[in-house]
Amino acid sequence: MISWMQKHNRYLIVTIWVATIAFIGAGFVGWGSYNYGSKTGAVAQVGDVEITQAKLDMTYSNIYQQYNSMLDGKFDEAQAKKMNLIGQAFKSLKTQARILNLANEFGIIVTDVELAQNIKEIKGFQKDGKFNQAIYNQYIKRLRVKPTIFENIIRDDMKIQKLFSLLKADSLDYENSILKSSLNLTDKIKYKVVSSTSPELNITISEKELKEYWEKNREAYMTPIKYSFDVVWSDTKDIIVDDKSIEEFYQKNSFNYINDNSTQLSLDEAKDIVIKDLKLKKIKKDAQKQYIAFKKDKISKSETIVLDKNSATFSKELWDKIASKSINDIIKPQIVGDRYATIKIIKITQSQEMSFEEARDRAKVNYQSLVTSSKMQELAKDILNSIKDNNVMITSEYLSLDKLVILDGLTPNESGSFVSQLFKVAESKGMIELEDKIVVYNIIEQKFSTDNNNSQIIQETMNKIKNDDFQANLLKELNGKYEVKTFVKGL
Repeated sequence: MISWMQKHNRYLIVTIWVATIAFIGAGFVGWGSYNYGSKTGAVAQVGDVEITQAKLDMTYSNIYQQYNSMLDGKFDEAQAKKMNLIGQAFKSLKTQARILNLANEFGIIVTDVELAQNIKEIKGFQKDGKFNQAIYNQYIKRLRVKPTIFENIIRDDMKIQKLFSLLKADSLDYENSILKSSLNLTDKIKYKVVSSTSPELNITISEKELKEYWEKNREAYMTPIKYSFDVVWSDTKDIIVDDKSIEEFYQKNSFNYINDNSTQLSLDEAKDIVIKDLKLKKIKKDAQKQYIAFKKDKISKSETIVLDKNSATFSKELWDKIASKSINDIIKPQIVGDRYATIKIIKITQSQEMSFEEARDRAKVNYQSLVTSSKMQELAKDILNSIKDNNVMITSEYLSLDKLVILDGLTPNESGSFVSQLFKVAESKGMIELEDKIVVYNIIEQKFSTDNNNSQIIQETMNKIKNDDFQANLLKELNGKYEVKTFVKGL
């Protein structure tokens, strides 16, 4: 998944900063500290437009949260560094700054009234369909920026939207007719699906082959860094809360309880979380007292635990704190599940190469995947080379871009992806690779369908293609127009 995102991250460039609003309620993710140069508060300048530290932090956080959402919460700082996420954020802001320079040259402005109306219409800032100042203030507080900084970021986005609205180019009739022709084209094919379960593969892996693979790749098989902690737990299980205190706590903190669509949850919907938060609030002072007592050796640890670095037992924020500490350091009470933990670092066991026995299972999975992929390629090529004499291929019905036909051996998503790629290739026969399958195809007949009445869809699609192409070419022109100066190391 990460490699796919790296390959396609160019699609994030123009619009990534707009995602600020999409993550109301999500945590803020920082990218580290860097040394400033001559411009206080600015990390770079493109033409006459400054890129501020606050905007860079926010953009980095938004991209991080997008990837984390796509990976179901399994994205971390190590992956972010591997993907050069800060580089992506800075590239996005350079692009934005170039467009803002052009907008400023055209004299495009956003009034305070327009800005206020735009912010009021953001659903994440609304309660019962109306703008809620408390929710807005809490969001700004979470961002750790001044309201004017956030509002200027929104203002910049609105400027860009105004610019592209002025430069919008709708499609022409003859352009729509070209797209219509491609959409109405249908193909009948003979095909065969090659997958890891194809009986022709007959894959066997010897212990000798596996060990040779491990020897060549042993640096990829390392034990995780392990931490040993002495922990003092401050539990909430004996804390009693009544309905009145629960309701009062919810009323004061209702803006914290939202669903994935940034819609506020009712007390009934959020009650379990509210009770947990209220109990944690009530136990917090006791946890702080235990921290002081533990630090002075007046109380003993509750237990010693050993965890792999970045284990899901602790939050990412807690692991970030741990990373900045040393052996024998004690970390102030932190929320872990439904209780507080005061943590002392006892031992750090560094990563080391696994033995063959330790790495065997992981290495086998990886090697099996490589061998299977190679064998699938060989089998697909053999089928393609003998396609005229192949009597086991399946004949499809007529395939088109606007109608999903589920092909034998493929899921609906795989069928859609295959057909989409089929209509992009120029060869009448060949191989199309999907995520873990290869489809060998031979187009045996083509015809035009006259049954489709999709003129509105065609026009909307052609408008999008044309404007996307225009924007891409505009960015190419702007790349060399405005000088970029950076004031921060590491970008």
